[in-house]
Amino acid sequence: QVQFVESGGGLVQAGGPLRLSCAASRSIVGIYAMGWYRQAPGKRELIARITSGGSTNYADSVKGRFTISRDNAKNMVYLQMNSLKPEDTAVYYCNSDPCMVVNGRCVWGQGTQVTVSS
Repeated sequence: QVQFVESGGGLVQAGGPLRLSCAASRSIVGIYAMGWYRQAPGKRELIARITSGGSTNYADSVKGRFTISRDNAKNMVYLQMNSLKPEDTAVYYCNSDPCMVVNGRCVWGQGTQVTVSS
């Protein structure tokens, strides 16, 4: 089982950038797709996804502003966020896509809080 530790969140003004990092506890080479998710009050949603071949997909709400990348050699996944908006305020998580499952439930890290002020 791989565990993920997210970092890099904080308070930023609207329009500003922020870069999130995700450290995996072991190799992610064998994980086909990695994703960044976020959860505002309500449902957790997948907002960015990258395959082992480097193909990316984004939710419409972040397309053109966010960039996901992965460094398999370092067991790291990143999310570069530009032109941040107040509606980007959420707790951000990384996980595989589909998520890591233990005993029938997705296993999540602690996440990192992103707060965008207007």
